[in-house]
Amino acid sequence: MTVNRISATSDVNRRSLWAIALIATFAIAAFWLTRPVTGAQSLSPVSGLMTLKASAQAAMPYESAIANGRPTLIEFYADWCTTCQSMAPTLQAIHQDYGASLNFVMLNIDDPQWRAQVQAFNVTGVPHLVLRKGVGEVAETFVGKVPKSVLTQSLQPLF
Repeated sequence: MTVNRISATSDVNRRSLWAIALIATFAIAAFWLTRPVTGAQSLSPVSGLMTLKASAQAAMPYESAIANGRPTLIEFYADWCTTCQSMAPTLQAIHQDYGASLNFVMLNIDDPQWRAQVQAFNVTGVPHLVLRKGVGEVAETFVGKVPKSVLTQSLQPLF
């Protein structure tokens, strides 16, 4: 009978340890998933999309930018693109910093009216950024997420 009690006690201890491990795992996961996040990661998809749409509304029309002779930053984007959404605050800040001397154009690749521009600039992914000199010559092209410091450095020679 003593052997059965030890075996039963051992089974209870094992189950208790498994229960504690399971509870600890859930507690750690809950903490990790609900922790406050700082920096670029804190941008929610909804706020990123809102920033992207606000930037698109504030952007200069393509035809005006091409005609005025100033350097131009053209962003090819899509509303569904999470990288475009996460870059929206960076591009918005660049627009604020350089808005007086730089045309800022946003073209939604899902809009059929920009099909010719998508083909002309060989857009194969979004975000696709094109820096044009004032005379229309392409100075530089970026595809994907680009740090603000890289964009700022690339803009300097255009002025």
